[in-house]
Amino acid sequence: MTSPAGPPPTGSQGDEPKKVRLLAVTACPTGIAHTYMAAEKLAQAAQSRGIGMKVETQGSIGAENILDDNDVRSADGVIVAADKDVDLARFAGKRVLKVGVAEGIRHPERLIEQVRSAPVHRPGGAAAEEPSAGGGRERSVAYKALMNGVSYMIPFVVVGGLLIAISLSLGGSPDPSGGLVIPKDSFWTDVNNIGVIGFTLMVPILSGYIAYAIGDRPALVPGMIGGWIANTGSLYDSKAGAGFIGAIVTGFLAGYLVLWIKKVRVPRFVQPIMPIIVIPIVATTALGLFFVYVIGKPISWVFEHLTGWLSGMTGTSAILLGAILGLMIAFDMGGPVNKTAFLFGAGLIATGNQTVMGMCAAAIPVMPLGQGLATLIRKRWYDEQQRETGLASLFMGCFGISEGAIPFAAARPAQVIPANMAGGAVAGAIAGLAGVKDAVPHGGPIVAVLGAVTGVPMFFVAVVIGSVVTAATTVGLVGLSMRGRGAVPAAGAAAPAEVPGAVLVGAVPGGSAVAVAVGADGGSGRSAGAAEASGAAVTAPRASGGDAVEVLSGYLTEETVAVRLEAGGKEEAIREMAGLLARSGRVADTGELVASALRREEQGTTGLGEGIAVPHAKTDAVTAPVVGFARSAKGVEWDSPDGTKARLVFMIAVPEAAAGDEHLRILALLSRRLMDAGFRERLLAAPDERALLGVLSEVG
Repeated sequence: MTSPAGPPPTGSQGDEPKKVRLLAVTACPTGIAHTYMAAEKLAQAAQSRGIGMKVETQGSIGAENILDDNDVRSADGVIVAADKDVDLARFAGKRVLKVGVAEGIRHPERLIEQVRSAPVHRPGGAAAEEPSAGGGRERSVAYKALMNGVSYMIPFVVVGGLLIAISLSLGGSPDPSGGLVIPKDSFWTDVNNIGVIGFTLMVPILSGYIAYAIGDRPALVPGMIGGWIANTGSLYDSKAGAGFIGAIVTGFLAGYLVLWIKKVRVPRFVQPIMPIIVIPIVATTALGLFFVYVIGKPISWVFEHLTGWLSGMTGTSAILLGAILGLMIAFDMGGPVNKTAFLFGAGLIATGNQTVMGMCAAAIPVMPLGQGLATLIRKRWYDEQQRETGLASLFMGCFGISEGAIPFAAARPAQVIPANMAGGAVAGAIAGLAGVKDAVPHGGPIVAVLGAVTGVPMFFVAVVIGSVVTAATTVGLVGLSMRGRGAVPAAGAAAPAEVPGAVLVGAVPGGSAVAVAVGADGGSGRSAGAAEASGAAVTAPRASGGDAVEVLSGYLTEETVAVRLEAGGKEEAIREMAGLLARSGRVADTGELVASALRREEQGTTGLGEGIAVPHAKTDAVTAPVVGFARSAKGVEWDSPDGTKARLVFMIAVPEAAAGDEHLRILALLSRRLMDAGFRERLLAAPDERALLGVLSEVG
């Protein structure tokens, strides 16, 4: 694979002044096409100006063309065109300009001019950023910051929760006065303590890495300490901390507070200690005091009044009380509302009233069990890390550890929290109706297995029904959210049908499927009408006659190339391209392939500029890697960075479990090759599929 930037152009060596030497780093969230397109654009723009440039690409296959110390030492400036966090510490003392990856594609010449006057990057400081119109960048920063915190928090949730669950199951026993108790001198006490440490760190880690993503290293300390304060209710006279919701608040407050402090002008002699001493101390102190004296008081007030309100409800309907307790237990999974309900139930055990704790115990495991079940029901809606977290969540749910659902709630609060509350309310109401009792202040199936529950059958009925309600509601709400953005097929859309001599392009209202005719010679597809759709995916005969022509390691063949793309819009084009890929025989579910590609578009456009689009999907809807290509005469609006319509459309699909990264290497190579204007012109001028494949064979 060629390097994204070659050596500086040669020329007369006489008295020519020293050439400008620039560096660049490109990276996009998915690490595929945009990463390499930006690298090529920057390299070409630099070469046209006689400027030497080396570009490091941070793609899905890892960092390539890595910038070493010698490169940095001799550089006159650094352009960071990235939509994800890039460590800037190595560029301290150099002029650094940080922009989105789209700017590297759209305005490489402008960036090369701007970097020469960009501020010098200081240790712990933030690089100069080019603002985007409309505030879009700020929304992107907030979302990426939240996801950054969640990704760092997940291992602490999993490790801490599983160690606690294992220690309770193997070393614990029910105790009427203390819940599930592990003997003090037991080996399992040490295992439990280690798990508790993991859980204790979970909330500060979430807060700290949200802050870090916004304000860089100076924000890490105030973010983590702020998260610890938020989770320690005793610091602001509350019996329960603010939990993960408080951590999200402190994370964003810390991050933006640090950004604001960085803008304050200080004497030159103070600047070196700003990021390591001044900013962390000022931000930590201000945030901590603000939370204790301003935010903490309302939390304590809410806690006290909720307890009093619940105390006045003990004589009301058991079903209503159970539903309310279930709603509270499920709302914040360890936060003040959850703790209010839990401590209310636990406090009544000593008075002889064990039914209130029975309602709470049934609701406690519903959130982790329901979210884990949702990842099994709709595996393709979750990435690999989320599915692994879902399995751990199921295990934690069995041991009454409601925090197992926090990563899902933090990532999708608008869908997950209402679903959790629905399931918790149902479980609590059923337990209240059945008169379930719990003698220990703990919840989940473990307390029933260890004999602390009276009315075990109905207890499990409540847990199972509540978990199913949570899972189903989560799937429904997430599906509605995705469908509202065009990411999943509408409910009731018919499945593909077996249509002789045709491949499915997409579904239309009324349950019919638009088909694309496939000639015996495997020629380009055209819309042929509608067919009633039901049953398996459409298959099509392979091209007959002559030797098969294969390029891109055999991923792209004559069967998956079309001279003409009929679609007028992006979604229609993706459906047509999915039908084209189906002609290879490697597509098991065309509808799911379309849905996966549309979900990828939601993360960011795959329009690369220069009249190119490369939609792609990683999904088990395909049985093997496959690539398709088609040309559009009029062009398709694809939200490309340079505003051009896509006339050259490639589509790549690989299975979830595809081994290795060869498909990413091919995509990277393809992205670079497409930067050659002559190559694009030859693709546009090729008269038929064979000629197109001949041009594409230049890629490799």
